[in-house]
Amino acid sequence: MARASSQLELGVGKKLMKNVLMIAYHFPPVRVSSGIQRTLKFTQYLLNHHWRAQVLTVSPIAYIESNDGQIKEIPEAVFVKRAFALDTSRQLSIKGRYLYWMALPDRWVSWSFAGVVSGLGMIIKFRPKIIWSTYPIATAHLIGLILHRITGKPWIADFRDSMTEDDYPVNPTQRKVYRWIEKQTIKYCSRAVFTTPSAIKMYEERYPEVENNHWVLIPNGFDEENFIEAEKQLQKKIPERNLNKQKITLLHSGVLYPSERDPSQFFLAMEELLKTGAVSPDNFKMILRATGHDEYYQKLIREKGLQDIIFIEPGIGYKEALTEMLSVDGLVIFQAANCNHQIPAKIYEYLRAKKPILALTDIKGDTAAVLLNSGVEPSIAALDNKEEIIQTMIKFLLQIEQGTSPVISDKYIFSHSREARTEILAKMMNDVCRDH
Repeated sequence: MARASSQLELGVGKKLMKNVLMIAYHFPPVRVSSGIQRTLKFTQYLLNHHWRAQVLTVSPIAYIESNDGQIKEIPEAVFVKRAFALDTSRQLSIKGRYLYWMALPDRWVSWSFAGVVSGLGMIIKFRPKIIWSTYPIATAHLIGLILHRITGKPWIADFRDSMTEDDYPVNPTQRKVYRWIEKQTIKYCSRAVFTTPSAIKMYEERYPEVENNHWVLIPNGFDEENFIEAEKQLQKKIPERNLNKQKITLLHSGVLYPSERDPSQFFLAMEELLKTGAVSPDNFKMILRATGHDEYYQKLIREKGLQDIIFIEPGIGYKEALTEMLSVDGLVIFQAANCNHQIPAKIYEYLRAKKPILALTDIKGDTAAVLLNSGVEPSIAALDNKEEIIQTMIKFLLQIEQGTSPVISDKYIFSHSREARTEILAKMMNDVCRDH
């Protein structure tokens, strides 16, 4: 696989490269489906824009699960410092109990001590032009804030989604700490980056005193190199795929949060479709891959008598997950209306898989907008409306069966690539350098 670091080998002089210190909890070898891709791919493609990253992350012992599958994708030109950190709930508790302040703002607050010391050492050694930190681990922004205040280096805060809301975090004390970090971050960072337009609108209303150019939109995306590898793996599985070609197979890949992605109405819809004969074990299969709540959903599936058509499957490696997306007949998104300002990162990978997409979400939300803006008529039904799901599912399955599913243009698909997103990031960082 061609690596972004090859730009250095092709003659991009070191004197032309600018350094950026990137603070990120999620980085290989942590095992998560899409959480690590944003930082990892930025480090790769920034090299093509004359930016070289030094990554400050945590020691692997802090991860709940790890996998070496993407370690090789870290460019050779990228220095990685894994600062000491522990997970309070797993490694600092006694019989599962610990003092609450030991997990404020989050369970990895121990990272802040070694992170600041390590970060200062990296700043002295590499003299980065910019500090960049990324949420959803609040401690990352806390480290970024401290390093910015000590060194005066311009700081970009990558929020991705909203850090606080009226009812999030649920615990009032934690919400207060989060809100303090958020306010300090907005006050001192040079740019605040979000992945959806609605999240930016939320923060514009929350902080009306902040100038408009403070907010930057950089959505998530897909990585073409990973998909090329996945397509190669898929070719090896063609005989296996042909065995199941008589069944329409749908897939949801990733976590199904019980409130934000509640599939209960979907289960009711499938129960009715099964009873009426619209679907059967002979012609339909649904895979729920790595839900994060397997036992809970397995119980609901058994209660509804869906165990012969809906299957809970364990997590797999990232590239294996992409290969699976390419192998099925259709892909499903779950996103409740209370998350209208968020977009699941997997939707961009779904687009690149070039498979029909069924979106169970609010048509007014940002998730639906990604499909509505594609130029074709999408299959969208409200997540909490059983009847709407039934009607949309019938039409969706018929289109797959007849081969008439809408085809999204390659131009639209590739506008969501990680390379395109990194170009936005590089331009923003150049702008910040000029401002300082």
